[in-house]
Amino acid sequence: MTAIITRRLLLGATAGTVLLPAFARAADVPLPADAAAFGASVKAMGPAPKPLRLAMLSFQGSSFWEAVDKGIASATAYLKPLNTTVDYVQLGTALTAEVIVAGIDGALAKQYDGIATIPIFDGTVAKVNEAVAAGVPFIAFIADSAERSKRTVGMGTQAYDAGKSAGMFIAKQLGGEGKIAVITGYLGAAQHNQRMNGALDLLKKDYPKITILGPFECKDDDATAYAQATDAMTSNPDLKIIYVTAGGSEAAAKAVQDAKATGRVGVVGYDDLPEKQRYKDSGEILALVDQAPSRQSFDSLVMLHNILAFKATYPSVVPIPAPIAYGKLATAKL
Repeated sequence: MTAIITRRLLLGATAGTVLLPAFARAADVPLPADAAAFGASVKAMGPAPKPLRLAMLSFQGSSFWEAVDKGIASATAYLKPLNTTVDYVQLGTALTAEVIVAGIDGALAKQYDGIATIPIFDGTVAKVNEAVAAGVPFIAFIADSAERSKRTVGMGTQAYDAGKSAGMFIAKQLGGEGKIAVITGYLGAAQHNQRMNGALDLLKKDYPKITILGPFECKDDDATAYAQATDAMTSNPDLKIIYVTAGGSEAAAKAVQDAKATGRVGVVGYDDLPEKQRYKDSGEILALVDQAPSRQSFDSLVMLHNILAFKATYPSVVPIPAPIAYGKLATAKL
């Protein structure tokens, strides 16, 4: 039965449909209302037969990470009566390979049964492989490394394709010509690069009348993104779009608003979070490609519970859809 389920899951993933295991068990524990509301899809298969301890390693410093926190908090409460404890290890605001590796090292030293984190840099691969070799299931969610580690599951949007969708929107919104500025998070981060390249490869190949400035690296810092957006608009009065590949789209939108450039310059970014709604409504944000951060953190923890408690299997790659949410001044729709 497990082999049949796994095969169906893999076929679904191959076809581009996200099919996470339901496992049709009477013991499946219904999702809490908050998790269902943000799109969580993995149910616990029942209480663990023995106490389990999971380490969730994540970051802070922006509304995006607050959305990740929301999924962590929901999963923590959901799994607690099922004999699984989640310890949230906060790694601070500096997203670097060294910080992630140190976090994994600490989790291994404390002998957690499973680990979930965002190993976005290739410098994390050896440490992830060390954890798996030690028999610790490891889930990479939101952003995996470009070099494939031996992690148990990699969950997230298909970053290059998401970037390509953003590029197609930009091209349609501009009517095929105009000037854009690109602000990325970390130039060494695989997912940020893939989102950037997915858009820019398309624009350079098919839309030669679109001029591209940057990329400018903001390191997911709002103050830096605000300054870069402001500088780009000041130096380029003909600028039409600011494309933000990672953190900073909200700050770029505020820069557009403060420059009184609403309707002349628009922001295309990621993560359709409640904090950004006002900029969609007032016109600074044209489009946001979403990646469901709360869902991903919740589902990754419940997967670990099911793997450890019930030997559940999941596809090695779990793709998350990347729908686009449009602002009121978006004239293009994909």
